[in-house]
Amino acid sequence: MTKHNPYNFLPLQPTGRNETDTANTYAPEDMIKIYEQQFLIQVPEKELTEFLPALKAFYDIDNHTLDVSAIIFDAIADSAIIYNHKIKVGDYQILGKLIEEAIEYDESAENEEIQAYTLECQRTFFINDIEIPYHFNLFIYGDGYSTLTKKETVLERMYWFVRGRFEEELLDDSEDNDSLASINAQLASLGIREMDLTTVDEVISYVENSIIDDPMVDALNNLLDDAE
Repeated sequence: MTKHNPYNFLPLQPTGRNETDTANTYAPEDMIKIYEQQFLIQVPEKELTEFLPALKAFYDIDNHTLDVSAIIFDAIADSAIIYNHKIKVGDYQILGKLIEEAIEYDESAENEEIQAYTLECQRTFFINDIEIPYHFNLFIYGDGYSTLTKKETVLERMYWFVRGRFEEELLDDSEDNDSLASINAQLASLGIREMDLTTVDEVISYVENSIIDDPMVDALNNLLDDAE
């Protein structure tokens, strides 16, 4: 007999029953899929109260199972859920060569031997499994670095939209930034559901914390060693 599936839940195979025989058990990777569906399936507002009971009934699970699925997701998932969107970090690419920059020092400077470089880079992100590149120029100065994001892809435009809202008085070109409506139109063209202001802010916070990881740092250090 086919189960009632009004929300197109993913068919998953249980591994058994729990100790009290009150709910199905599932493999960890399937628990992650159950957790994600709570947030990623689009549900009409009038059906919100019906959605969670339908999910639990379809998989024959209880609230404890949902709690455990959240714990498993936080422990082993390679993505993050930000409101109703899943975001995942992809690979990095170094697109250009290390360019040595000339730095002007004043007479009292103590770090005249520190060299500065710029490097063109890209990090791939996935929003709801849609691949979006994020290009940026990396400025390296001694042990520190800063980034300058380009303004081409929707993710890059989201960055400037967020920065423009919080630093409007500091940015001369803030009027050139996209509006939320424009960003959502670009997302819609990619098949990504719309975002509100809070979601955009959280997504960009996630991106900024993820563009440079340990493997990329190792690669950058190798480039710097070769340059010296």
